[in-house]
Amino acid sequence: MANPVCELLRCELPIQLAPMGSVAATPALPLAVAAAGGHGMYPALGLPPAAIAPVVDALADRTGAFGLNFIVPLMDRASLDLAVQRAPYIDFFLADPDPALVEIVHAGGAICGWQVESEREARAAAAAGCDVVIAKAWESGGRKRIEGATLLPLLDAVLDAVSVPVVAAGGIATARGVAAALAAGAHGVRVGTRFIAATESDAHPAWVRALIDAAAEDAVVSVAFNVGLPEPGPHRVLRSSIEAAQALTGDEAGVLRLAGAEIPVARFGAQPPTRDSTGAIEAMPFYAGQSAGAVRAIQPAAEIMAELAAGVPTPA
Repeated sequence: MANPVCELLRCELPIQLAPMGSVAATPALPLAVAAAGGHGMYPALGLPPAAIAPVVDALADRTGAFGLNFIVPLMDRASLDLAVQRAPYIDFFLADPDPALVEIVHAGGAICGWQVESEREARAAAAAGCDVVIAKAWESGGRKRIEGATLLPLLDAVLDAVSVPVVAAGGIATARGVAAALAAGAHGVRVGTRFIAATESDAHPAWVRALIDAAAEDAVVSVAFNVGLPEPGPHRVLRSSIEAAQALTGDEAGVLRLAGAEIPVARFGAQPPTRDSTGAIEAMPFYAGQSAGAVRAIQPAAEIMAELAAGVPTPA
């Protein structure tokens, strides 16, 4: 039988790039993942239409296996309106599933997903009309709403709660991890931390080096990097970035360069550094999941995808 995630997302492999801010800041990484048979995601964050329009155009001109993720508390509604005109897939995070947003996506002809951290959220996402649910577990890097379950208990609960396809996210960075999530019933996997060290990643080299040097226990959940956010919350980052921010003097860590803009980053601000950001880079948040220990070298996205794809069972 055909994989329902591959059918929905127009990809050959049930492997989706996580929409990581500053990592997939340009079309390069999503396109590389899509070209290798996976599904590429771009983080729309709170960017305005002028910033996301050229990225969406570049992706749509090259592949159908891509989508955009919106962080609801930061979302620019005009950017969502633009995205649904060209992107075949849209998903949301950091808010309760909203039927009105799902309807906007469907009205534009796109597939809609919601990233959830609990069975309750999963049920709400399905009830809101979502076509796919992403189960984001506690092991994952980046922002969180709640202290949730680890991957297998969360996946079990979500699979029991909904009938739509489920993508597993959190702690998956190897073929064994892919195989385990799929064997546990997930229809697909979402991989983030491993791609921070992709050749096509726009993460700052200092972030990449810190990740390669890190072990699983170095990726910790904190509430340190919340300055400037409308809804502060927990997040998993490398411990070294917390320590560097604590040691920093002054109120500013540096300047983030993203989508053609220069954005001041406050000490303990939430923005991670892009490749050409400047300042006290080590004091900016180095988001990473507990799969950090599996990242040992910089590799082209195609090589990473080939390794991960070894965990996808071959159809009988």
